[in-house]
Amino acid sequence: MNENAVLEKSKRFALRIVRLYKYLCGEKKEYVLSKQILRSGTSIGANITEAECGQTKADFYAKMNIALKETAETCYWLELLHESDYIDSTSFDNIYADCNELLKLLKSITKTQKSEQ
Repeated sequence: MNENAVLEKSKRFALRIVRLYKYLCGEKKEYVLSKQILRSGTSIGANITEAECGQTKADFYAKMNIALKETAETCYWLELLHESDYIDSTSFDNIYADCNELLKLLKSITKTQKSEQ
């Protein structure tokens, strides 16, 4: 899978996170956790975009690694929102699966890049 596919997936995921943020603030009146997930969930694609413009392989690897860490953090916030009953199981399962898919892709990309350095 090329990086453009992961970039597209991360952008679609970021849009889902924005909609989740709007729901949490509007319907649930939750402002602390929602801000955290908005920050980390939209940062994934931003870092992948920066990586694609990296000047060196090391720069690319560093940004992709940040995207990986932001994805892991987003998974954590999703778990917390679910376990605290801010999002139901159906919504959680769907968005969490997407987050895990991104996590696996980024792990694969960073592992490959690390072995090439």
